Amino acid sequence: MEWSEELSSGLLQAAPDAIVVMEEGRIVLLNDRAEAIFGWPRAELLGQHARVLLSEPFPRDQMSRDTISLRARRRDGSEFPAEATLAVVQVSGGEVTVAVVRDVTERHQLKAEAHSHRSQRLEALGQLAGGIAHDFNNLLGVIVNYANFVIEEAESPTPDVATIAADARQVIKAGERGTGLTHQLLKFARREVIRPQVLDLNEVVAEVEGLLRRSLGEHITLITRPAASLPPVTCDPGQIEQLLVNLAVNARDAMPSGGNLVIDTASSHLSPGEHSELPAGDYVRLRVSDSGRGMSPEVIERAFEPFFTTKPNHEATGLGLATVYGIVTQAGGSVSLTSEPGLGTTVTVLLPRSEGEEPEPEPALEPADTGGHGETLLVVEDEAALRDVAGRILSGAGYKVLTADGGAEALRLAALHDGAIDLLVSDVVMPGMLGKELAERLADVRPDTRVLYMSGYAQPVLASQGTLDPGVALLEKPFTSEDLLAAVRKRLDG
Repeated sequence: MEWSEELSSGLLQAAPDAIVVMEEGRIVLLNDRAEAIFGWPRAELLGQHARVLLSEPFPRDQMSRDTISLRARRRDGSEFPAEATLAVVQVSGGEVTVAVVRDVTERHQLKAEAHSHRSQRLEALGQLAGGIAHDFNNLLGVIVNYANFVIEEAESPTPDVATIAADARQVIKAGERGTGLTHQLLKFARREVIRPQVLDLNEVVAEVEGLLRRSLGEHITLITRPAASLPPVTCDPGQIEQLLVNLAVNARDAMPSGGNLVIDTASSHLSPGEHSELPAGDYVRLRVSDSGRGMSPEVIERAFEPFFTTKPNHEATGLGLATVYGIVTQAGGSVSLTSEPGLGTTVTVLLPRSEGEEPEPEPALEPADTGGHGETLLVVEDEAALRDVAGRILSGAGYKVLTADGGAEALRLAALHDGAIDLLVSDVVMPGMLGKELAERLADVRPDTRVLYMSGYAQPVLASQGTLDPGVALLEKPFTSEDLLAAVRKRLDG
């Protein structure tokens, strides 16, 4: 069959996919892309049966489809996934079949990588859940048993007040450890409420330096090398302090025989494309380096995973570096780690420069009165025990307290109450109605009622980057009586 030079060298060569033309199953024409994909010179492929390009019989069960999936074969015998579109074309002297073939190896690799990433995420979640269960079971074991000790001693014929107090303190201590673990998890998951402010990173390092020296011990020398001047950053200072403490504790554990821990700061500028995770611009660099035993490449690869730890006998939760990662990324920065066995470890944090200016320090205020003056509070909490605790604290402080177990009951109580309701104190996440919806519905009928949310998971009232929506007041759980009374008084006083 004769083929025009125009058809062969023009239309076919312009196609981005392989084009193979067959007559009665034998190849009579192909373009340059087909030569490249299949690895055959044109002269050797012409006249051969098309089955030479397939690694398996032609999938005739897919003939009704617009696109056929198949396994193709190159001249060297290697296989690759392909998609083909077939069309029968009438030409002078008969008919030919035109196959447009696309190599989809890259697409399959991306799918495989996505599946691998999903598997890794599920594995990390399983590790996270297992770690949480382990640590909280330990804490609950302490709390339940010491609480029983308190009851047994209190009900004994001659209760010892000192023993009761000591056992109760163990309950409180375990509860505080649980609180700390919860906050670490929230930071890791970027669900912690943050209160960012414009600050000088050098000042934060200076303020926490004393705590770091006490944490490290006398066998480790702490060296700080602050830059002469730094541009400001916008971060939660408490989170930066926790970041430094976590890195210092990790460094201490890597230097059991002593060594040096160096914390230095500097200004940094990233050019376009210089950093894989961050845009070009001005940054502040925080670097924490130790002279410890270092990490192997395998450990480095998993260092930021939650609950991954190389320390024996569950001496650590494995949340230290995961928490650091959560804090830094929530602040819009990046964190990286370099290490080598026997040569120590360096953690480098980059935080974006803030456009704002540092605020003037506020003068110290005299302790405020946190008691009530007969104001009426509507406390809404679906956890009965916590609802009773909050009501007991507030009533004892001089407030009139109405309590409800959810949004529906709260609205009913508000409708039946004749006087003013000065403050709604509501949990954020409740079955049936979120605290935010309750506040909005209550505001429709009682616009003068102020709102204080309380929650350990405040995502439904958070704006972007984990900060609170404008005008929202939040008391984070778990709270002490002092925390609750101070938050209520502050909200009532505006």
